[in-house]
Amino acid sequence: MITKTDITAATLAAALALLAGPLAAQEMGGEKAGKEKCYGVSLKGQNDCAAGAGTSCAGTSKVDYDGTIWKYVPKGTCETMKTPNGTGSLKPSKS
Repeated sequence: MITKTDITAATLAAALALLAGPLAAQEMGGEKAGKEKCYGVSLKGQNDCAAGAGTSCAGTSKVDYDGTIWKYVPKGTCETMKTPNGTGSLKPSKS
């Protein structure tokens, strides 16, 4: 038998799913509001998800300023960020 508590719980779960859906879709698309992926600017262990070879996710980079590894930065600032290897890039390096 379905009780009033069951209906309330199901309604609450559905409402939470509707609210979380757009947030999950935005994160899965790799975009954050007001941010862009910037390659070659993160320090060892401070990268964001989906980094280069040998890493699995956030915080797994093994070297500073690896051009295949990205970090979220404020939009429009990536290519002005100076590192010992040059400036940040909106595209990964080939190495």
